[in-house]
This record gives sequence, C-alpha cells and structure tokens, in this order.
Amino acid sequence: MGVERAVLKVEAGTENGGGRETTVSCQFNPTEFDVSHSARYSDKIIPGGRSTLSQFISGESPTLSVSLLFDTYLPPMLEDPTETGMDVTIMTEEVVRLTQVDGNLHRPPIVTFIWGTISFQGIITDVKQKFTMFLEFGMPVRAKLDVTFRSISKDGLIRESPPASPDRTKYKVLKEGEY
Repeated sequence: MGVERAVLKVEAGTENGGGRETTVSCQFNPTEFDVSHSARYSDKIIPGGRSTLSQFISGESPTLSVSLLFDTYLPPMLEDPTETGMDVTIMTEEVVRLTQVDGNLHRPPIVTFIWGTISFQGIITDVKQKFTMFLEFGMPVRAKLDVTFRSISKDGLIRESPPASPDRTKYKVLKEGEY
C-alpha cells in the first residue's frame, strides 16, 4: 500500500471546477497540524469591584492550521548540469484562490482537508506563503504555505443541545397528590 497524500476537496459549483467538485493534491503530507476550539467572553466592569465579571457570549467555530510544502526544484544532472524547475507559484495560487469569493457561490468555496482518517470541512480564512528556494534568476521553486481553515456548516448554525437559561422563570403544573 502506498503513501496516502493529503488533499483539499473543493465543493462543487465553483468557477474553477466548472460545476463539479475539484481536488487540490498536496505534494507532501504535513508533519503536524493544529485544531483550536475557543469561546468568546465579554468582561463587564463592576463599579467599586476589584475585578471584572466575565460573561459568556458565544462559542467559536473550530479552526485547523496546517503547513503545506510545495517543491518544483530539479537538481543538476550529469547530462544537464543546470538547476531547473517550474515556478512554484503556479501550484500555490490554487490554494490562495480558495480564500477568494467565488462568483457562482457569492462567497469563498467550502474546502475539506482530507488526510487518512482526518477530515476537516470549512472555509480557508488565511494563507501565508513563504518562498524558501529560488533558481539563480529569481524564480521561486519551493514554498511553504501556512493554511488556516474555519469550520462551518452548510446547514447554518447547529446546536448540539437545546438552550436552557437559568435566568428564566420555570414552572411545572402539578395535579392533586403530585409534588
């Protein structure tokens, strides 16, 4: 069994895919990735108090951060002693385009990062490109992309549990003999 490469599956219906799901293959598998979960709080100032009161506002969407390496460098060979390679930005621009608004969708496309048993669906919110190797005339042939995804749901907000507020008055109707 060969090595399974990480891929980015782009939702169907995008301009780039012509109405079908497209895939951007990663040349190299990541060495690590980060998944973050957070909540938003607001600090309220209490007059005369020694500290602030933190109040929960909402949960935040999980994020995935991963570094992807792209390399088109071809080292010198005996038959051709010059360094060659193709412009790596041709490959990296495929990922960068996924942060832009798609004309058919009126928003950036939903992208799923898949690698083995790992699957994370969301939108790409940030791509940082770092070019690390160049041919003698300045063409970049190696790049590292730090890509951040924010999880979203196609069906809108999904609540895992129904809200219950402790500050609402609750009552229960009892029949005779119940307590």
